Amino acid sequence: MTDLPDLPPEPGSAPALPADLERHLEALGGQLVWRIGKDELSDDVIVRLGYASATPRFAHLPRLRSAGDAELQEALKESRVIVEWVD
Repeated sequence: MTDLPDLPPEPGSAPALPADLERHLEALGGQLVWRIGKDELSDDVIVRLGYASATPRFAHLPRLRSAGDAELQEALKESRVIVEWVD
């Protein structure tokens, strides 16, 4: 993997992370699994996140409905996103 120069952030994007934190997050990202969808009852967007070893436990959680990009953006703007850690 080559190190790319830091590019200026795009307008409206999140601020850049420190380089070492970004590397740690990228390394961790390879060990994680996630599912994103809408809660059947509340219509909130749920982000389920866990280590790959927790993958079987995802099947025992309530189902999530699919959500399109526009629905995800709307939920973010309205603070209707819930992150759940799956052990």
